[in-house]
Amino acid sequence: METEESIEIKEKILQGAFELFCQRGVKSVSMSDIAQHLSMSKKTIYKWFDNKDKVVYDACRDFLQSLEQDCECSMVGAKNAIEELWGLMEMTKHVIARVHPSIFHDIQKYHRDSWQLWVAHKYDFILDKIKLNILRGVAEGLYRGDLDVEIMGRMRLGMIEMAYDSKLFPPHEFNIQKVQIDMLEHYMLGMATLRGHKMINEFKHRVEEE
Repeated sequence: METEESIEIKEKILQGAFELFCQRGVKSVSMSDIAQHLSMSKKTIYKWFDNKDKVVYDACRDFLQSLEQDCECSMVGAKNAIEELWGLMEMTKHVIARVHPSIFHDIQKYHRDSWQLWVAHKYDFILDKIKLNILRGVAEGLYRGDLDVEIMGRMRLGMIEMAYDSKLFPPHEFNIQKVQIDMLEHYMLGMATLRGHKMINEFKHRVEEE
């Protein structure tokens, strides 16, 4: 059984490693870089983690768990489906600003088990929340009642991924945050009733003023 001290050390290593991954991508960060970043010996890191692959896996797992908890809290606190989406978009903006664009490519290519965590997060968590949001919006009269929830949910999931396509939206030409916000607005307006349109415009005006 792990002691509280050992848990704290492992968490410190994982948090420090993920910070570096977010800054530089995953491939370019070595175990030595992580040790230097944390001002500890490489031997200490290897005491708790057999290799870099394990560090990547556990760091991604912890990050995704934390992200999912934040999403749950944001959704519970939202007054309606549109406010819920705007709240999640704000969270997404912070993630985009923090995470190096190459991190997804690196994990997919070099850390397959870790990539499966992101795939599960996408299809088992994000897609489920998108569909729940659509159902909520329909029930509240903010989204049209004739929507195919499964199709719209998967379309929205594709739109989120599309913003990260470097060929479609080269980072030196497009701001990913703006791409995501514009896509979200287009998605919501396409689903919204007249009442929903009014609320979306109110939220947009409020955001622009801020």
